[in-house]
Amino acid sequence: MSARTNKPHEVVERALELSRADGCVVIADEYSTANLRWAGNALTTNGVTRGRTLTVIATVDGKKGTSSGVVSRSAVTADDLEPLVRSAEAAARGAGPAEDAQPLVTGVAQSPEFTDAPTETSSGVFADFAPALGESFARAREGGRELYGFANHEFVSSYLGTSTGLRLRHDQPNGTLELNAKSPDRTRSAWAGRSTRDFKDVDPAALDAELATRLRWAERRVELPAGRYETLLPPTAVADLLIYQLWSSSARDAAEGRTVFSKPGGTRIGEKLAELPLTLRSDPNEPGLECAPFELAHSSGGDSSVFDNGLPLQATEWIRAGELAHLVSSRHSAGLTGLPVAPAIGNLILDGGQDKSLEEMVAATERGLLLTCLWYIREVDPATLLLTGLTRDGVYLVENGEVTGEVNNFRFNESPVDLLGRATEAGRTEKTLPREWGDWFTRAAMPALRIPDFNMSSVSQGV
Repeated sequence: MSARTNKPHEVVERALELSRADGCVVIADEYSTANLRWAGNALTTNGVTRGRTLTVIATVDGKKGTSSGVVSRSAVTADDLEPLVRSAEAAARGAGPAEDAQPLVTGVAQSPEFTDAPTETSSGVFADFAPALGESFARAREGGRELYGFANHEFVSSYLGTSTGLRLRHDQPNGTLELNAKSPDRTRSAWAGRSTRDFKDVDPAALDAELATRLRWAERRVELPAGRYETLLPPTAVADLLIYQLWSSSARDAAEGRTVFSKPGGTRIGEKLAELPLTLRSDPNEPGLECAPFELAHSSGGDSSVFDNGLPLQATEWIRAGELAHLVSSRHSAGLTGLPVAPAIGNLILDGGQDKSLEEMVAATERGLLLTCLWYIREVDPATLLLTGLTRDGVYLVENGEVTGEVNNFRFNESPVDLLGRATEAGRTEKTLPREWGDWFTRAAMPALRIPDFNMSSVSQGV
């Protein structure tokens, strides 16, 4: 390959040719991003970026086992390949046997588009969205509110090649929109966010109207003390809590007695966690939330292993009709625990609620709180998965089926596992953008949940 040849699939092939290790995995991630930012009802910046990251994983067999070395570099060209491959091999030879060592994956059919050029995004993804956003700025000015926020669209084409013959590719579009509306004196704030693949299903006018309503609710202020309140958690808040629960669902950690999913002598698989018939699942082929159908592991850790690269992913139910069904496991941790192989997947869906909108759930509330979103979520106790965090951008008082005002923000202390067990109602499942984890996990669909006794542990002074 000449120094001028820089196609991603050729870079993968050349890196594999250069390898002197016993095994080799190469991942080329070609990415492009387009973004818009605005403040005070005016566009401030926009831009497009492109780049490449190449990850080389070398495996070396020894008398005591197989070791691995992983090296990643950005902006890699043909001239950078051999030093990168040699660095990965040196890292492998300098490491001890890898605990998660497994034979590299074989027998997966080549992706038909493996040799095609990467898919890229551009500012054209905002062709319809940007003019509609401008119209929203005008309406906001007339209504006495200011809009702030950003829209980001990313396209990542991942090329995976291995010394065992795998040649796989996945194209992942990912778009996010976050919109804040503020009163001119900045005492009132409301937030809305959306996840999208192409910005064709995002309506700035509808979001602006939603935020205008929330700012009107906030014109009346009610101070409430800390305590337990009947609370309606919107889909974005439910997503943030259950994503953290998924991240804490390690089969190995549970089997070793370190998590909320542990029990003496094993795990809680088969145990009922929720009275409602809720199913928490992931599916690479979920319409509108499609994600990689095979394992793409750039490093090993927890229940993810570089040796599993290319492993086909299947639809997985983590909780089935309220019962714990699977915990996240690699081939290695599955061997340790005796549980099925169940790698993490890049989306999360909660089903099983009623076909009710959040507005209908509000109308059925005698007295309670309606949240907008959660923020600054941190773990307090892994044994119970107790989390703490803050409410943000609007907590509203519901009385006799109507929102009657805004209340102060709170710090909360809750476990998502306990919340699933105490939830008395779940609404309609809909696509949502997690507020806290939106930089890392965006493909989620959740219902609103009614919690009869959500623990607002202290009052927060945040807006």
